[in-house]
Amino acid sequence: MSKIVQLDEHLSNMIAAGEVVERVSSVVKELIENSLDAKSSEITIELVDSGIREIKVTDNGIGMDKEDLKISYLRHATSKIKNQYDLFRISTLGFRGEALPSIASVSDMTIKSNDGSIGYYIHLRASKLMDEGIISLNKGTEVTVCNLFFNTPARLKYLKNENV
Repeated sequence: MSKIVQLDEHLSNMIAAGEVVERVSSVVKELIENSLDAKSSEITIELVDSGIREIKVTDNGIGMDKEDLKISYLRHATSKIKNQYDLFRISTLGFRGEALPSIASVSDMTIKSNDGSIGYYIHLRASKLMDEGIISLNKGTEVTVCNLFFNTPARLKYLKNENV
């Protein structure tokens, strides 16, 4: 019997999340970079229990429509590059499409967004779509991350102290 196995997609996503999301500050950093790339002029950051229980980043950027919102949390889904040549002309903070999927894989995450027409939301738990619908929201995006690392105890133990 082989000793080497190919990991399933969920476990691979959780491992990849550890490369992008190490602590509360890395979640906040990634979400702020997305807000800046979305041409936001105002960004609000709210933390509950130093971000251990909840992180909320709200911006007034360009927002996403329903179709973009529904693929925004998939790995390597990005609006910032379209082909290999774009890799040589990157002018954004993020481009790989790993921030939202990584955060989603280790949290309970709700993304609300409005591109200036109709507001939509999705609620994810460990990358699994739990709910979606129409909401009332000003133009921009609001990302709420709850229970960070609830499904990765090795990472969670480092967040037990709010001062960390």
